[in-house]
Amino acid sequence: MDPLDPAVPGLLSAGRLEVTGRIVNASNATLFCDIELDGVRAKCVYKPIRGERPLWDFPDGTLADREYASYLLAEAFAPDGCVMVPPTLLREGPFGPGMVQLWIDTDEDGGLVDVLAPSDVPDGWLTVLRARDSLGEPAVLVHADHPELQRMAVLDVVLNNADRKAGHVLAGVDGRVYGVDHGICLHEEDKLRTVLWGWVGQKLPTELRATVRAVRRELDNGLRTRLADHLTRRELRALSERVDGLLATPRFPEPSGYGPAIPWPAF
Repeated sequence: MDPLDPAVPGLLSAGRLEVTGRIVNASNATLFCDIELDGVRAKCVYKPIRGERPLWDFPDGTLADREYASYLLAEAFAPDGCVMVPPTLLREGPFGPGMVQLWIDTDEDGGLVDVLAPSDVPDGWLTVLRARDSLGEPAVLVHADHPELQRMAVLDVVLNNADRKAGHVLAGVDGRVYGVDHGICLHEEDKLRTVLWGWVGQKLPTELRATVRAVRRELDNGLRTRLADHLTRRELRALSERVDGLLATPRFPEPSGYGPAIPWPAF
């Protein structure tokens, strides 16, 4: 189902959820569902709060709240309506309240992040990390130099995303780029861990600087109040500081040096 379909919000909020599967290797309960309302059907992901594992470094709130707060911020990054995070909301489900998110069909040949031999890197792709594989052969972590990935990298700075794995970057069959799994975002301390480091130190393009300014306006015009139901005061203050920091120094930041810069596993 097209995320821009006007039926999506109503379907996700009031549709009947039927669990059809589960990601068994996920850290927290992640359920596949069919959802139906008045003859309109789609697939979605449902993450019940009761299935969340406590995290010592994210002790406040719930992962579902952070997922939803991330979606609200992603909306502010998309004045054209093309939101990088699939439509997401909080609601009751078969196993209690949780996060529900529209399923995105992906292009299996359209991967935007990869680990390759140096000789196999496509022209124009950006290198993030050089290493050696299990056989001792050289390998590189790379990603496409794609404007939507740039926008996602800036969103991740604002979100303070601690877990932007390659598998959390989706190339949709509709040709758009989506990011998923934002449960460990928006901490008050610097925890940015991502595979999208290819533009470190570069100036933000004019369009992205305008986007960050728009996010600042949204925070001042009601978004901060909406986020207050899902984040702590310290987290909200840190969010504002990250946005203001990007406005003052409009460049892709470098890793902080205080912890791992890339999530593990990277995929």
